[in-house]
Amino acid sequence: MRTKTDFLFILVLIITSCSSNKYAATNRIYKKQAKAFAKEIRKIPKDNYYNSKTWAGTTNFGMRKPDFIIIHHTAENSCPQTLLTFTLPQTQVSAHYVICKDGTVHHMLNDYLRAWQAGVSSWGNNKDINSCSIGIELDNNGYEPFPAAQINSLLTVLDTLKTKYHIPTANFIGHSDIAPTRKKDPNVNFPWQLLAQNGYGLWYDDTTMITVPKDFNDLQALRIIGYSINDTSTAIVAFKRHFETQDSSAILTEPDKKILYDLMEKYQ
Repeated sequence: MRTKTDFLFILVLIITSCSSNKYAATNRIYKKQAKAFAKEIRKIPKDNYYNSKTWAGTTNFGMRKPDFIIIHHTAENSCPQTLLTFTLPQTQVSAHYVICKDGTVHHMLNDYLRAWQAGVSSWGNNKDINSCSIGIELDNNGYEPFPAAQINSLLTVLDTLKTKYHIPTANFIGHSDIAPTRKKDPNVNFPWQLLAQNGYGLWYDDTTMITVPKDFNDLQALRIIGYSINDTSTAIVAFKRHFETQDSSAILTEPDKKILYDLMEKYQ
């Protein structure tokens, strides 16, 4: 026979289980907004051109798919701080994934939906990166190394996304690559070479024997890779941050040009 104490214990368990997720309120908002989008998608396209007798719904369509992966560091001091930022409406910023230092992955947004993570940016001729990309934020204040557990989880997520959406190897890039005048993430400690070795992004070969042609146009090479060259100094710094793990100089030396030339050949 259960005592009053037993019932109190059960009541505590029920209350605790119901309140265990501190993001329950924003999760409800997520579900409400997602349901509204789903309702809109289900609608027959009725507008000024619609006629019930002439409307012919195509059988050939699908969801808009992501074509780029954009990697960020959070520039905040903890995962909980970042999750709070991404669940406050007034911040107007979000990402699809947040990966904590211990490797915990928070999948915050359906991959097919448009996160607000790239901002004003471009890569090649693409000026609306948010509409064709998945944003991944790594818990990092902007100056720290990235722990092995965090990078291992990132590699797992990237493998899933590349396989699921057939994302081209060259389309794994950083926030500073697409917005060099505004952003510096992920920082110089990020292991781009390790990612490239696993098939996520391109990397250069041994440049010892490379001879750069006399008519080599280094700015055009940056443009071919994808960088905006509206501000050449920041484009060079972003290039060095990604491919040389340093961002202290906006001048391309001869060794830099060899790397750039080799990469240009791969991107063409």
